[in-house]
Amino acid sequence: MSATPQKNRASRRVLAAAAGLATMGALVAAMPAGAQDRHGHGHGGGHHKPGRTVDVQLLSFNDLHGNLEPPAGSAGTVTETQPDGTTKAIPAGGVEYLASSLRTARKGHPYSITAAGGDMVGASPLLSGLFHDEPTIEALNKIDLDVTSVGNHEFDEGATELGRLQNGGCHPVEGCYEKDKKFEGADFPYLAANVTNEKSGKPILKPYTVWKKNGVKIGFIGVTLEGTPNIVTANGVKGLKFHDEIETINKYAKELDRQGVKSIVALIHEGGAPASTSYNYDCDSSGAGDGISGPITDIAKGITPKVDALVTGHTHQAYVCTIPDPAGNPRLVTSASSFGKLYTDTTLTYDRRTKDIVRTSVKSSSSANPTSANRIVSRDQPKANDMTALIARWNTLAAPISNRPQGYISADINGRGSTAPEKPLGDLIADAQLEGLAPADKGGAVVAFMNPGGIRADLVHKASGAEGDGVVTYGESFTVQPFTNMMNVVDLTGAQLVAALQQQVSGSNEASPKILQISKGLTYTLDMTKTGAARVVTDTIKLNGEAIDPAKTYRVAMNEFLAGGGDGFAALGEGTNKLVGASDLDLFNAYLAAHSTAEAPLAPPAADRITVIQ
Repeated sequence: MSATPQKNRASRRVLAAAAGLATMGALVAAMPAGAQDRHGHGHGGGHHKPGRTVDVQLLSFNDLHGNLEPPAGSAGTVTETQPDGTTKAIPAGGVEYLASSLRTARKGHPYSITAAGGDMVGASPLLSGLFHDEPTIEALNKIDLDVTSVGNHEFDEGATELGRLQNGGCHPVEGCYEKDKKFEGADFPYLAANVTNEKSGKPILKPYTVWKKNGVKIGFIGVTLEGTPNIVTANGVKGLKFHDEIETINKYAKELDRQGVKSIVALIHEGGAPASTSYNYDCDSSGAGDGISGPITDIAKGITPKVDALVTGHTHQAYVCTIPDPAGNPRLVTSASSFGKLYTDTTLTYDRRTKDIVRTSVKSSSSANPTSANRIVSRDQPKANDMTALIARWNTLAAPISNRPQGYISADINGRGSTAPEKPLGDLIADAQLEGLAPADKGGAVVAFMNPGGIRADLVHKASGAEGDGVVTYGESFTVQPFTNMMNVVDLTGAQLVAALQQQVSGSNEASPKILQISKGLTYTLDMTKTGAARVVTDTIKLNGEAIDPAKTYRVAMNEFLAGGGDGFAALGEGTNKLVGASDLDLFNAYLAAHSTAEAPLAPPAADRITVIQ
């Protein structure tokens, strides 16, 4: 779901590949591959007499995506199943509450570690994205994050920029954002065990780290999904090689084991889909259709029994599951939704004699065994004052840009928060792209496609600040499309257009379809009772009422990520006669300005272009 293109703002496409490779070498040199102590924060204090076992608290979260302020609309809620079986949407998230939740959870736990599963930054709202995610790194430092894996979005701006987020220093083009203040970088390690420099073959960041306290040692190995290059723009991954998750984790688990580190947690930026979207769903229910599916299930089954728990991410789902390891023993696999709305609270029971985690029954309520549950980052608890101050400081810097009105809407226009294949906000974005690129001198586009993963939020009618209800500010439109991808218009044949529509539901997208959002004039039927490419009913595909002619050439608008064949759309990557247009965000804002006023706001599109048979 979070698979998306990636470059923030036009000013950011400065991370030249040559500079990137040079810096990567320096980065590897600066960061030894060996284990490094991560000393416990000693949260909660208290004197602990060494017994045979000690309970270690592992707090984890994933896919924060720079959401410092509470996410708006449906993107800022979690689903909770009630005792009577009904579901309820609960507002959650925001780092003021995440910090409070984690600090409260740590009380009374002298052994407490906080870890994350990647995508801490990237695809961020304007408050963080405008400043290349420095505000988020600063917030994570204050939250006392101990370690995170990289995710695909950590590569949005390339390896050089990722290195800067780790090591500090002001932005190479935009400089320092605050007078007399240099960006310090992350004081926690970013782990990238399966990402190597193509030339040197060495990991671009540390592959693992070891947390130590009073003789207790727990190793963390961090990987991103092997398929990262398919979901990040080419510049973001230039000069890098992404390796198999299982092989990489097994290799470094063996290395840690040889060093005497027997307790190991894998941080994996890849995930699955539980049978229910409720955060409190029992993932180990044995009913028909229960449990979890998706890439993480096979990965979990292949990872060595030396690894005791898997913290995962990427799919933005909430789950606490047991998936047996290759030896048949129960092993915990967790994910905490996204945007800081949940955190997972896990107890790892460490045996001082074997130096290993006791793993008998993951769900046991006895403190002698690992237990785990997702907890809501509730907005009815006190805010963390240091986070409120951090948000206010950066908001002051962002305000002149962020608060500018761009247009007006009459009701919520759902994008990220919509579970339908065709999203009202997807239609709006595609229409904006078509209108901006239809003129002959702008590309002569006749149809536009938008990737669903690139829609990062909803347009919410309720005011986020002082702008008034129904006003769309620059900050809000940026949050919807934070990558500032440049638009492309290319020639595609009718046959290639049909192939692209079929690739939504076949090949790498068959198990988890990626339905392109389409501009007005294009209509077709999707029959989800069929399998693979047959799900697209080809004789229903029409453009402005006329059947698509396989031999005819069409001018097609899309962002540079899709035009590069991203998200499994190889057919879209075959375009010729390319013209590069304005950015997606500029076209979106221009459309809002042209089609709405305070007196005549824009209504949500009907989302009736794709007929879906379930």
